[in-house]
Amino acid sequence: MSVLDCRGLACPQPVVTTKKALDQMNEGELIVIVDNATSSNNVERFAQSQGCSAEVEERGQDFSVRIRKGKKVTETAASQEKEKAKKVVVYINSHLMGNGDEALGSFLMKAFLKTLLDLETQPNRLILLNSGVQLASQGSKVLDSLKALSEKGVEIVACGSCLEFYGLKEKLEVGAVSNMFDILQSMMEADRVIRP
Repeated sequence: MSVLDCRGLACPQPVVTTKKALDQMNEGELIVIVDNATSSNNVERFAQSQGCSAEVEERGQDFSVRIRKGKKVTETAASQEKEKAKKVVVYINSHLMGNGDEALGSFLMKAFLKTLLDLETQPNRLILLNSGVQLASQGSKVLDSLKALSEKGVEIVACGSCLEFYGLKEKLEVGAVSNMFDILQSMMEADRVIRP
């Protein structure tokens, strides 16, 4: 069993380090130690996205993520390859839609998300970056639409660094905290990226 000590590494390094270690393993167990809940969640979700099982144990100030990689991973990876062509990602990097009047931009974003909810085909993932993270935080006027999208199976992720910058890390109401590695990987794997 390998142990990776990722304490003190800035986002997204714990995920990058975990990926490198998993890529070198055929099967077995890997323990990743991190020093904050965000990194723990990011490593856990990444491991699960690779077809591995992951369990988190909190030990004082640290988190230990036990990852099990088995032979089934190759089958999961093959099925994920087939699904790639069907992946649609919506990338939102502002709480407003378009440039110009702020009131109009806010109205257009609300209409965009409501319309997205009403479409027959839903995206796989909705990425919130920069001031776009405000949309999924307390006080947002579009929380109902985002929660409904989440209930329909749309994965909503918000940039952790952006939440921290805007002081919203504890105010995220819908979706998961993510990192640049995870965000970029999902955009690279998507068949289409839609940016309002």
